[in-house]
Amino acid sequence: MGKTLSNEVKQALQDIYYNERTGRGKEAFALLEKASDAGDGDASCVLARCYCGRQYVWRGHGFPEDDNLATELLHKSVEQGSALGVLVSLRTGELTPEVQKKMPFASLQEAFDEAVELADTGDAFCQYIIANAYFWWDFLQIQNKNRNSFPNQAAYKVYLKENISKCEDLFWKAFQGGMYFAANNLNRYYTQGDEDIIAPQPQKALDLWKIGAEYGHPIHQAIYADDLKKLGLNADALQWYKLAAEGGHPSAWTDVGLYYLNGTYVQKDEAYAAQCFEKDLHFGILDAYHNLGRLLFYGTGVAQDYERAFQLFSYVSEHGSNKSIYFLGKCYFAGLGTTQDYTKARQFLEQVDWENSDAFYMLGYIYGRGLGVGEDIPKAVEYLKRAKNSENAKEELLHYKKSFFGKWSRR
Repeated sequence: MGKTLSNEVKQALQDIYYNERTGRGKEAFALLEKASDAGDGDASCVLARCYCGRQYVWRGHGFPEDDNLATELLHKSVEQGSALGVLVSLRTGELTPEVQKKMPFASLQEAFDEAVELADTGDAFCQYIIANAYFWWDFLQIQNKNRNSFPNQAAYKVYLKENISKCEDLFWKAFQGGMYFAANNLNRYYTQGDEDIIAPQPQKALDLWKIGAEYGHPIHQAIYADDLKKLGLNADALQWYKLAAEGGHPSAWTDVGLYYLNGTYVQKDEAYAAQCFEKDLHFGILDAYHNLGRLLFYGTGVAQDYERAFQLFSYVSEHGSNKSIYFLGKCYFAGLGTTQDYTKARQFLEQVDWENSDAFYMLGYIYGRGLGVGEDIPKAVEYLKRAKNSENAKEELLHYKKSFFGKWSRR
């Protein structure tokens, strides 16, 4: 193929990386699929990255994740003659000897040189790929060199520094051209340096997320908002969270919703908070599910709906979080939004590992009355006492008495 990107790939890069908040990611994905099928190796390469998840592409696009298909596409891109595909395959460990034999390049250096030509046209994605080859030391394999290629360790280190340092300017060009992922490696380059070859320069990393936020990248707007929040600049943080949310960044609406739920630097508005949490459900944000579930459970800002609240809490639990276990226990205990089931109520409530008077009261009630479990009055009393200021627990304790010998029994 010629040393230029096809119009299809250029358009896809615009919508997937350079101007992602337009919301045209799925259209770009379809465009890449068609171009890949037509033999465009660069399209196959970019499409492979789309299948690799948040490490390689913005989660806000909602692309499917499939590592096996990504690998197939990378191999395909190499066979189709994509220099970018060769370098990405090399970087990800997918350029096996068998795959390398199928590339239409005489050497890795030839593929690298072609990719450099693409980067020289000003394309940010290509500049990013070349920068990575320097940043991650892939240039050693590309140039077929190692420590033994140099007369001594000092000469080897000079060579390494000369090559590694080339990534900085390329990452900046890529970042300024719209490749927001370049900021991640720039941040690492500045904050960590590289062994004893490149010294850290943490001061240079301070404004990276702010710059990306001002460029309009939703992911950087969210990160910058996080930083502002940590500094206590909540009013500014909220504005950036809103911009990130409007740009489609997953979890940003939840961040906005929490400000309105708690009335932090804004007037408390639980109805608006519920709307914010609702918008993040399709991303599977567990905090959104949990917080919306709470509002529905209590009927705060929204109409009370135990059944939907139970469904939301169940989703949180099924996806590995214990945030909603108290509410699930209460739902099963009282039959709210689901069938009453004391056994399931106990199973959830016994996972509560924080002070929760209501949870302890319910456990005391269950054990004291032998509901779905063998009666255990001493354990019941223990839980009821832990409930402390719970009026229900105090009333339930009246049903038990302690004998002269210290044994608890029902009155």
